[in-house]
Amino acid sequence: MATREKEFQEKIRQLGVLVGELDQMSGGNSKVAAREVVQLLMEVHGTGLERIMELVFEVGSKPGMTGDAIISKLGEDPIVGNLLLLYSLHPDDFESRVLKAIENAGTRLRKFDSTVELVSIREGAVQLRLRTSGHSCGSTTKNLKSMVEENLYELAPDLMSLSISVPEDEGAGGFVPLENLMKHPLPAHAAVVQGVDVDGAD
Repeated sequence: MATREKEFQEKIRQLGVLVGELDQMSGGNSKVAAREVVQLLMEVHGTGLERIMELVFEVGSKPGMTGDAIISKLGEDPIVGNLLLLYSLHPDDFESRVLKAIENAGTRLRKFDSTVELVSIREGAVQLRLRTSGHSCGSTTKNLKSMVEENLYELAPDLMSLSISVPEDEGAGGFVPLENLMKHPLPAHAAVVQGVDVDGAD
């Protein structure tokens, strides 16, 4: 038996021993928490392995499918992909997944006459720029940002941080707030006109 297989069997044996020791422990919050962690971990792996079997059956039945194609399909699945990420086994690196997510988001944004572009990727932190149409209101822009976030976290749940900026002159729909107008002084001739009394006025 290969060394790797022996090590795996030993870890399975140790896991069984630890679970048995948990059963023998006196009651308490720590015991309950530990059992819940083990149970949740088993459920996560069970769901992931079940989905892997389904995908291998589906993809493997297609003629000409290679091992790389099957692995790629596993990485694209939201359940299996997250499990692979948990153990750093995902076939696509972080940057590739971010770029793919941006591409997917861009396809959806085109329906709203909007685009998203990458500003930077650094140590798990991603900065994006969302460009909306000139007719977008604040609520629409917020929904578009949520759409982009959804695409990013779906393919790159290991994001450390995500920042989406929207240029200030976009999404205003041509409307200039009153407070922005008041920031600029009136021209001199306009001030003079405002001070002139109109004949006949009360």
